[in-house]
Amino acid sequence: MTSLLSDSLRRLLGTTRPSQPTTPSASLTRPAASLASEPRKGPYEAEVIAVCAQKGGVGKTTTSVNLAAGLALLEGKKVLLIDMDPQGHCALALHGELPSAPDGERAKLSDVLVKKARDIHDTSFDTKIPGLRLCPSDKDLGQAESILSGRIGKEFLLRKALERARTHVEVIVIDCPPNLGTLTLNALLAADWLLAPCDMSTLSVEGIGDIFETVETVRDTLGHHLSVLGVVRTRHDAKNKKVNDAVEQTLEQWTRHLVTTRIPVNTALAQAQLAGTSIFGHNPECRGAKAYAQVVKDVASRLWGQRDPV
Repeated sequence: MTSLLSDSLRRLLGTTRPSQPTTPSASLTRPAASLASEPRKGPYEAEVIAVCAQKGGVGKTTTSVNLAAGLALLEGKKVLLIDMDPQGHCALALHGELPSAPDGERAKLSDVLVKKARDIHDTSFDTKIPGLRLCPSDKDLGQAESILSGRIGKEFLLRKALERARTHVEVIVIDCPPNLGTLTLNALLAADWLLAPCDMSTLSVEGIGDIFETVETVRDTLGHHLSVLGVVRTRHDAKNKKVNDAVEQTLEQWTRHLVTTRIPVNTALAQAQLAGTSIFGHNPECRGAKAYAQVVKDVASRLWGQRDPV
């Protein structure tokens, strides 16, 4: 399966790219007045995390939302959450934390990728969670993926669109689609780190193998060093001991990548999504909140602590 995945990724990327003619620098050809009116960059250089899974239903969006909210609330970071999944579940999961009225006209994420006219910072807005901004998906994002599929350099569009946005926050969390298409590839090429949720099932574990093969292919094919931040085990039910033991045995080959804390099966997580808020805003004392708080702490330690990237 991993060799087929590698081959499909290479076909998606293509093998050649025409040389670009030398043109004068944009800063030399634009009038001084135009340069003065350009939006300013911020003081930060964000760490970018792509939350990626090749199988749906493993808690990918739940992890993205609560990781982003937790880094803002518990670690005091300025965070941008980007929803690259055309299903748009991040905004649904946080609908209670969204502003009641739009703060002016914003560009759509699909337009930024297709038209390359603006920066992701122009598509995002502050949520009611202190320190957390959201760049939502939109209904045209799926169609945009089809449009982009034939373009040269399509895999670098999000990286380019984040140039200004990543200077205004300390962390960017990208919720990827559950497949290896153009949108996911854009997220991986824009990211510094990859976080992979894995529920306690055999099919999900197979997907983790595909993820690691994808990381190697991105490194080898495009020369982009994407570090593995960790594998988060989700929907852990202590009563399913036999299944858990089988999954844990398979995961042993990636022991050094495993995040220590397991996310338990917890109805409060689903209730938080219905309420449109993070688990920390819904029920901070529940098992799910305590588990995600520990995951946030572990991720923060790997990003800013003494631990070396892997």
